[in-house]
Amino acid sequence: MDLRADAPEHRRRRTMKLDAVSKFSLLDRIRQTIARHDMFKRGMKVGVAVSGGADSVCLLHVLCELDLRLYVLHLNHNLRGADSQSDAEFVKMMSGSLGLPCTIAEARFDVAGNLEQQAREARLALFRQSIASDLVERVALGHTRSDQAETVLFRFLRGSGTAGLSGIRPVTAGGIVRPLIEVDRAEVEQFLRDRGIRWREDASNADRNFARNRIRHDLLPQLGREWNPAIRQCLAQTAQWAQDEESYWGVEIERLSAGLFTRGNGFVSLKTGLLLAFPTAVRRRLLRRAIELAKGDLRGIEFGHINTVLDLASRPIGHGRVRAPGIEILRSLDWLRFAILPEPQPYRLPVAIPGKLPIPGTTVSICLDLIEKPETSVLSDYVYNEGMDGLDWPSLSGPLAVRNWQPGDRYHPTGSTGEKKIKTLFQRARIPSWERRQWPVLLDGESIVWVRRFGPAAAVAANSGSTSILRVQEVEGN
Repeated sequence: MDLRADAPEHRRRRTMKLDAVSKFSLLDRIRQTIARHDMFKRGMKVGVAVSGGADSVCLLHVLCELDLRLYVLHLNHNLRGADSQSDAEFVKMMSGSLGLPCTIAEARFDVAGNLEQQAREARLALFRQSIASDLVERVALGHTRSDQAETVLFRFLRGSGTAGLSGIRPVTAGGIVRPLIEVDRAEVEQFLRDRGIRWREDASNADRNFARNRIRHDLLPQLGREWNPAIRQCLAQTAQWAQDEESYWGVEIERLSAGLFTRGNGFVSLKTGLLLAFPTAVRRRLLRRAIELAKGDLRGIEFGHINTVLDLASRPIGHGRVRAPGIEILRSLDWLRFAILPEPQPYRLPVAIPGKLPIPGTTVSICLDLIEKPETSVLSDYVYNEGMDGLDWPSLSGPLAVRNWQPGDRYHPTGSTGEKKIKTLFQRARIPSWERRQWPVLLDGESIVWVRRFGPAAAVAANSGSTSILRVQEVEGN
């Protein structure tokens, strides 16, 4: 036997055998993930979210080997022109070749807003609608262990706690499942190459303007080279650890809160003494749970918000208020009350003099009255004390109205060297963003002549020579 002649064939057969083991290993691991998390039942109607990229294409072909009724879901974001349309056509053709029904949904976005967030919400809306309409029972997404590592690192860099570090969950309460969550992106692409399966590349995945792409292409490879070659596996294990921690604490906090919280229509209340009886770690989780119950979610709630509420609760006695995105926490005596904030509504209200004008969406009222000042009296006896301001009445031409602050508003406050953007004044005074949208300004015609907390405009401010003064006072209570 000519061993040299046989060698290439021997190596080829050995390579084919190794490839077969590799394929089996990947499929076997995915099946184990599906079984471990009880993702599907035999014959279940499953929607497969397919973008056309490698991960979702691999997911679709893997699920085709299971005893499931599959339905392909694709959202055309219409953000990349002809490429977006080509992605949709690709998914449609692939679904047809596999004999699977396919829904192509269209989306339009506000280009001035956060496109990533809008796109994510549009996809989730499609998945929820598909489940709610009974088109499918669950929706499978193609997130991999590589996505998990990127998510955990991204959230760590933003300062997330354990809940954030739990990353992408294999199964959600809403019916979303992720069968590829324990395999790497490189394995997915090799699987497709070995089988000669085509996929689409999204050019935006290489755009370094997106933080996630910088993490994927720059930071993670650097950490792998210089610190830990198994960094992706390490981050994925961190997510698993955090998920287990959150699962335990979820049950424990639910048990504890059952005897602590008083729930009503749109609010949750809690006695401060009961809260403070627990260690700080438990207090924080109880506060997060109270906010979640009252608000419906924890979006926008940060570590600083929770600590501020803890400080409020820790005072021996007293009253106070903390506003966080979408929710207001009030302290009264020994109670904390968590109540959802109504969506802010634009307003423009005519002014009656004298009169008291409650400001929509706030606990503030504006009181206005006209006073006559004797020439011999001092201006400070009438205005500029106890939250009062004064405008020179003859300098106003009318009509007067109060409306909410709007982006771009500017005026020249008394004592300032010139015109200022009100947004700049908010930032200097550290006014939280969720308080700004209902912030009252007083108009003379279309000119801003007074702004809550920042006072009258220089051109119309009452002065020592003013004898007829419009007094403006902000007071708590409607």
